[in-house]
Amino acid sequence: MTIAPAKLSDPAVRAFVAAVNSHDPEAFFALLTDDATMSDDGTDRDLADWTDREIFSSHGHMDVERESQGGRALTAGFRNDTWGEMRTAWRFTVTDDGRISRFETGQA
Repeated sequence: MTIAPAKLSDPAVRAFVAAVNSHDPEAFFALLTDDATMSDDGTDRDLADWTDREIFSSHGHMDVERESQGGRALTAGFRNDTWGEMRTAWRFTVTDDGRISRFETGQA
C-alpha cells in the first residue's frame, strides 16, 4: 500500500515527491536551499549530477510506503530506467522557511 504524495505530512517533502514523480527539475530545485547537500548510501554526492542521473534523465519515481518523523523520513519504492526498482529510505532536513537543506537516501 502506498501513500499518495498529496497525503504526505510535511509540505516540503510532499512537494519533493511530487516534483520527482512529475519529472520537474525546476520545481525540484526551487524546493532546495542554495547550499543544499545530499548523500546516497552514506556518501555525499554532487547534488546536481546525482539528481540528473538518478531522477530526471532516468525517469525516477517514488512510491511512498510509509512516513515517520513528522513526514521527514520516508520508506519508498524507488525506480528508474538505470537501476530498476528498489526499496529506499529517505531523510530530509527542512529549514524554518520550508525549504530542504539536505536529503539522504539509500537502500532500505
